[in-house]
Amino acid sequence: MSDFLRFVSHRIEDFAMQVTFSPLEGTGTVVYNLSLVRAADLEHTLSVFRATCEAGVSPSSLIRILFAGEEIDGFVIPPDQCGILTLCSTTLDGLLLQRGIPFNPIGGGVVEVADNIPKRFTHLIKYEYTTIDPLQVLVSQEITSVLQVMKNGNGSLLGNIRECHMEAEDDVEEVLEELTDGYFTGILDLGLPNTPCLGVAVDPQYMGLAALGGTNWMAALREEGIKVIMQAMKGLTDISTMQFVSDL
Repeated sequence: MSDFLRFVSHRIEDFAMQVTFSPLEGTGTVVYNLSLVRAADLEHTLSVFRATCEAGVSPSSLIRILFAGEEIDGFVIPPDQCGILTLCSTTLDGLLLQRGIPFNPIGGGVVEVADNIPKRFTHLIKYEYTTIDPLQVLVSQEITSVLQVMKNGNGSLLGNIRECHMEAEDDVEEVLEELTDGYFTGILDLGLPNTPCLGVAVDPQYMGLAALGGTNWMAALREEGIKVIMQAMKGLTDISTMQFVSDL
């Protein structure tokens, strides 16, 4: 019997429940995205990833490189390819869940940026209506301009949004403060209760929390003309297996 279709909202909840990452201790499991690039493009790929991190358009500079023949979660890296693990922003949802903060994942989309300030979502795909990760879909549509945001502060980035209950506002802010040590720095906006967040409406008594998508650097690769195959929300890994790209 084939597996039932699972919407992205359910996958986020499943992965979030398995996150054990502690920002203060720098230990535990995180959700990762897996990207495949040609081995010949690896150095160029890493230079693009470093640039997106330095420009603040990637949510985390944590990375792990796998070479042809290496295996992770039953997947073997193909010949002449390299696998790159990066932090998925679903890890943030896991941290909210750990603190008992009521939240609902809303969706992923494209965020307009002007003068380095996130303005609004111009495209949004709701998690509850799709079985494919929205940001993975939007990267393939080639409607981002990540490189332009990096160069002059104007363009379009990938982002996602969830809503948190307003009674947990202090707890949410505490989680975000703990993330400022470099593990996850991609918060775009924390909205006010009962107020749209970057143009996206939230339910009554909730506030929006928008974050950078972990696939922004992949969009930048596409814009650079580098072929990349991505699998968003691929699985879970111990954060100790990853390192900051600046240390490579």
